Amino acid sequence: MARLYADENFPFPVVAGLRSLGHDVLTIQEDGKANRGIPDEDVLSVASTYMRAVLTMNHRDFVRLHSGIVNSLLNCHLYLRAGF
Repeated sequence: MARLYADENFPFPVVAGLRSLGHDVLTIQEDGKANRGIPDEDVLSVASTYMRAVLTMNHRDFVRLHSGIVNSLLNCHLYLRAGF
């Protein structure tokens, strides 16, 4: 199953649903990094260190970040955008 890192703006009901399907989801709150105003660059760095894909509702900023470094990373981040 997938190893995921949920940003603080990602809905917890979706996290719970992913967990019920067997995915390994770590939230930024569980990681002790919530409500600190951590820059998106650092969230991406932490997720990479943990070898997890980022789950976020902040699609625009993370696509911008990812496109700037994707060729230098050995691991892959998957972006899924909900149709709402």
